[in-house]
Amino acid sequence: MSSLKNQIDQEKLPRHIAIIMDGNGRWAKQKGKFRIFGHRYAVNAVRETVEAAAEIGVQYLTLYAFSTENWKRPKIEVDALMELLVSSIHKERDTLKKNDIRLQAIGDINSLPKGCVKELNEAFEYTKDCKRMTLILALSYSAKWELLEAIKNISTQVSEGTISKEQINEQLVSENLSTAGYPDPELMIRTSGEHRISNFLLWQMAYAELYFTNTLWPDFTKEHLYEAILDFQKRERRFGLTSEQLT
Repeated sequence: MSSLKNQIDQEKLPRHIAIIMDGNGRWAKQKGKFRIFGHRYAVNAVRETVEAAAEIGVQYLTLYAFSTENWKRPKIEVDALMELLVSSIHKERDTLKKNDIRLQAIGDINSLPKGCVKELNEAFEYTKDCKRMTLILALSYSAKWELLEAIKNISTQVSEGTISKEQINEQLVSENLSTAGYPDPELMIRTSGEHRISNFLLWQMAYAELYFTNTLWPDFTKEHLYEAILDFQKRERRFGLTSEQLT
């Protein structure tokens, strides 16, 4: 069977793709298993998606791994997720470096368990010189938290006289977000059939193309990624202009 990969136009590749990895719990329930079984199996989907994105030339890939709201889940599930995060990062960092993929993270990282923070920092250092693709994990992240932090930082700069309130503009806000230094996502993919963005990159996705699939995240493959990119490439991206202005 020929891959959809061959149909992708390299000239129209999204530079940055963001993914809400949803459906692990439902996938496990369908199999008669505990939710954590779905999270463990989902690591395969992460690995395959990261490899596929890097292979075709995507420069940035952001995965919504753990939201601030996820802390409200049962403690046994949260603890298992944190343990899985530590072990996965430890296991995968050699593969990331071999594939020239730099690991980064956004979110309230210091709210994570010390073991997670230590493993993350070591992986950041280990892959810091990799240039093929940047993989960004959104951990203990929410867009509202991020925007509040940016407002606090900017208000502090104003009160200290570093900047005036007249200097506050879109660029300054962007520079005070977790994603400072990264381009905004052009394509957002959400799995599992849910049609919402769940407090994810609200500022950055102002003009992103949104793609929703019924596929549960543990079943997500390279072909599903290619399908989303092909759908993206068929869309007319106007950024407020008319079709006639674009041509």
